[in-house]
Amino acid sequence: MLKVLRPARPGRGTVALLIAVVLGAGLAAAGWYEHDRAHRRDVAVRQSLAAADAAAQAIFSYDYRSFDASVANGRAFATGDFAAEYAQTTAALKSNAVSEQAIVRASVSASGVVSAAPDRVELLLYVDQYRRNTNITGEKVDQNRVVLTMVPVGGAWKVSHAVAV
Repeated sequence: MLKVLRPARPGRGTVALLIAVVLGAGLAAAGWYEHDRAHRRDVAVRQSLAAADAAAQAIFSYDYRSFDASVANGRAFATGDFAAEYAQTTAALKSNAVSEQAIVRASVSASGVVSAAPDRVELLLYVDQYRRNTNITGEKVDQNRVVLTMVPVGGAWKVSHAVAV
C-alpha cells in the first residue's frame, strides 16, 4: 500500500514567529515612512523660510520711480490665486504711489512656522515697512504681521496666500 505524505502543519512556535516577523516588518515600514515624511517636512520648512524673506521683501516693497519693475519682482514670488490678487492690488495702488512719490521698503525682522507639510508651509512673518512719501515728513515704519502660505512650484517656493494678522 502506498502512503500519501501530507505536508507538516506548522507548529504554534512557527506561526508565532511568522506573525512577529510580519508585525516587525510593518512597524519598520511605518517608522521609515514617518521618518521620511518628517525629513521632507523639515526640508520644506528650511526651503520655504529661506524663500519667504526674499518673497516678503519683494511683495511688500515698491518704489514709485520703478513701480512696474517693483511689481514684476514681487510677482515672481507669487503663484495661483494670490498672483492674481497681487496683480489687482498693485494695479490699484500704482496711481497713488506715483502721485505721492511713495517708496516702501519691506524687511522681515522675525519669522516662524505655523504649520508644515512637505508640500505646503504656513509661516508667520514680522514685516517692517519703511515708508516715505509726500504726505509724511521723514520715514515712517509700519510693523506688520503676515501669514504666508508657501508652496513648491517648479523647484521654487512661492506665496500662494497671504493674510495680515
